[in-house]
Amino acid sequence: MTWFNFLKKRKHASDEQLMKKFLIVGLGNIGADYQNTRHNIGFSIVEAIANKHEATFQSTRFGAMAQVKIRGRLLMLLKPDTFMNLSGKAVLHWIKAQKIESEHLLILTDDLHLPFGSIRLRTKGSHAGHNGLKSIEQELNSSNYNRLRFGIGSAFNPNHQVDFVLGTWSEEEMAALPERVEQCVALTEAFVLQGVQKAMNQFNGN
Repeated sequence: MTWFNFLKKRKHASDEQLMKKFLIVGLGNIGADYQNTRHNIGFSIVEAIANKHEATFQSTRFGAMAQVKIRGRLLMLLKPDTFMNLSGKAVLHWIKAQKIESEHLLILTDDLHLPFGSIRLRTKGSHAGHNGLKSIEQELNSSNYNRLRFGIGSAFNPNHQVDFVLGTWSEEEMAALPERVEQCVALTEAFVLQGVQKAMNQFNGN
């Protein structure tokens, strides 16, 4: 390695250390049976962010990760492989391993209490029975963390909630999904570039 290349590599490493790091976690379940299901919308959103910036996911501890750099920010996009009920283990590991500041954590999740396609960014809240959020709350010992809730609606018959959440999107939903996911990508970028409050003001209610 030439001295010039050595200095260039050293500067690159130094630049990455100075970058603000964000952990963006899309919740979902791994495996072909869960692809394109409502419960996996978190996976879909982080995949859309990675695709926009031509980043690829690589297998890593507790999941698959892609890294995206945006104007001095390093976004670590994580799809946990722990299955939904143990999502908190992956989140806790990467927060500690990468020394992620609490305000730089964003969880992307489905929410059946919101109409389809509605998006809400919140800085805290209850898990409301969501097993992924429940696991994260238990591992972090706190419910004070940023989460982007994507509405999947509640058009299911009594006692069929699980079938609905783990079911695939309807044709009408599939047609509208790309635009709503694009909104979530824009919200995530606003979150890392402008902060949570400005992102909430700009996107909540859309």
